[in-house]
Amino acid sequence: MTTTSNTIPLPDEAPGSALAARLADLGERFGLLILVALVWAMFALLPSSSAAFTSAANLQVILANLPVVTIVAIAAIFPLICGHFDFSVGATAVLSSIVCAAAQSHFQLPLPLAIAAGVLAGAVVGVLNAALVAGLHLNAFVVTIGMATLVPGVVHWYTGGVDITSNIAQPLREFGSQQWLGLPRSIWLLLGVAVVCWYLLTQTPFGRRSYAVGINAAAAKLVGIRVDRVAFASFLLSGALAGLAGIVLTARNGGGLVGDGTDLLFPALTAVFLGATAITPGRYNVIGVVIGVLFVAVSVSGLRLSGAADWLPAVFNGTALIAAIALSTALSRRRMNTPGRRAAARDRKRTAASSVGDGNRVKEMSR
Repeated sequence: MTTTSNTIPLPDEAPGSALAARLADLGERFGLLILVALVWAMFALLPSSSAAFTSAANLQVILANLPVVTIVAIAAIFPLICGHFDFSVGATAVLSSIVCAAAQSHFQLPLPLAIAAGVLAGAVVGVLNAALVAGLHLNAFVVTIGMATLVPGVVHWYTGGVDITSNIAQPLREFGSQQWLGLPRSIWLLLGVAVVCWYLLTQTPFGRRSYAVGINAAAAKLVGIRVDRVAFASFLLSGALAGLAGIVLTARNGGGLVGDGTDLLFPALTAVFLGATAITPGRYNVIGVVIGVLFVAVSVSGLRLSGAADWLPAVFNGTALIAAIALSTALSRRRMNTPGRRAAARDRKRTAASSVGDGNRVKEMSR
């Protein structure tokens, strides 16, 4: 007996539609980078800002200000990838800066130990966040906002509100102010951090498990991923990276300056959510973060040099943050709304067995 197939062959996709889809994909991936170039061109051509904006001195200022905010932003994406906010990264960087400066100024520790103390202080904050969120399963949003309030309080208590700028090691000051191969030294550190974090998130089991936990923590558990352990590690890394940003901040400022870290947090978050619209749209990624920080830095520099009112950069940062969150959320929902994923969602409603299907997908990511 012979059987016949009921499968109806589908026509090949039209070349024009394939090209349009490809161009749309490229525009989505690299749209933010194109926007940076357009903003740069706009301020370079604007009569009120062209001379100062295109000067070598302004370029050096932009580059010198990038590393701290970018490392803070990279720190923030580790918990975000796992589905948790960390609003304490800015305050943690300030704490690390104060600890590093105090270790030199108040305790006369050698520079390597002072740097280690600063990074360790950041890691301790990360461990506290991890213990409360991954250990006690408290809400990360609430925990990290509380930590972002607590840490500046500790800083003000210890310093009495007075900056620590005396007896800072000269090599650290030089690292924050001098160049190597025509670029600020801290830029080279940033490039190293970005490459390491990119590799960790995209080329290692830890990175794949982190994304898997963020996609579906329940399915990740089904395939044996220790969700709490991954979340704990993400907060630890976040704190340590924020601590490293604090060391660069000390080098940049020539000491530890008292603050609450909000001037670092909000530009960093803006860059994080803008970055989620680029390179791999709908997903937090390191390269997108770097481009996002560059967009914010170029825009704010152009506004200031064009004679904009003092309040306008703050309005820009706030507006950009809201727009970035809205856009990254829309892209994430669109990724989850593809036909295959819609079908999987319907299956999950019909039977709990569909969780195994999600689990298999997560398992593939975690290998």
